[in-house]
Amino acid sequence: MPTISVIVPAYNAATTILETINSVLQQTFSDFELIVINDGSTDQTLELLSTVKDPRLKIFSYSNGGMSTALNRGITHAEGEFIAFLDADDLWIADKLELQLAALQQHPEAGVAYSWNYSMDEKGESFSALTPIFFEGNVYAQLLVDNFIINGSNCIIRKQVVEFVGEFDPAVGGSADWDYWLRLAAHSSFVVVRQYQVFYRVSSGSMSANIEYMERSTLAVIEKAFQVAPLEMQPLKKQSLANAYTYLAYKYSILLADSHGTKKAAEKLWMAIRLYPPVLRDKGYRNLLIKLLLMRLVPPKMSRRLIQFISKLRTAHYKGL
Repeated sequence: MPTISVIVPAYNAATTILETINSVLQQTFSDFELIVINDGSTDQTLELLSTVKDPRLKIFSYSNGGMSTALNRGITHAEGEFIAFLDADDLWIADKLELQLAALQQHPEAGVAYSWNYSMDEKGESFSALTPIFFEGNVYAQLLVDNFIINGSNCIIRKQVVEFVGEFDPAVGGSADWDYWLRLAAHSSFVVVRQYQVFYRVSSGSMSANIEYMERSTLAVIEKAFQVAPLEMQPLKKQSLANAYTYLAYKYSILLADSHGTKKAAEKLWMAIRLYPPVLRDKGYRNLLIKLLLMRLVPPKMSRRLIQFISKLRTAHYKGL
């Protein structure tokens, strides 16, 4: 039996699937099975996968059921002691599995290991380092107010914890990963690998690009989470909502870089500050506010150059940590 089961849900992922698969096959830790759930693809995804000649690759095809259903189907096939999930358009650094597995082996009390993220553009030509996070142990409260894991491609999890928590919830749509991390955090401790190991692709064709859909699913996760959260954590709900609206503002600012996007982003930022005024102290909020001001006051081409320059400076800073 393999030590790790890597689960990749794939729906019409022909443009990225081979690059994603290669980022797994090139891992420095090699004792894994790579389970690809072909979720009813109608493009060349399955044809491209058939060109990969590696005994660790296992392909299972189903009719389209959506991301959560595909992940759940992958779990049913998993034989490893640990489980890792990877979206079909994201990438891993070569030592991702090795270092996360080592972290869990060094911390037997922990059930989940995560790392830091790069944000990558659709073509994979530019990227920026997202803010490093250091939360470990009981991270339930921190996850209630913000999905600091960022994406569904980040974690490695002990299978026994996965079996205890159960399946992904299709009812919460595109934020099912955050819902899952919350349920894991309610029953298990986390450990962080303090390195950038995940390339999270921001694609115009991804679920995260549909901002209104993301808003509905994000708010659904928050409502669900606080229905079961302990009484002493209920005051965190306004902060959680404020962070969600700040995130939505960020999405509008990068995916709709025009006057309409700027207006929608400003609306979401105002909702955040009304719900939780201390959000003004957050560095990410202030950076986003500066970005929106640049977009309003400076010609579009110049503002994009300034924003890209600031992003490069920030990436260089985090690389030096």
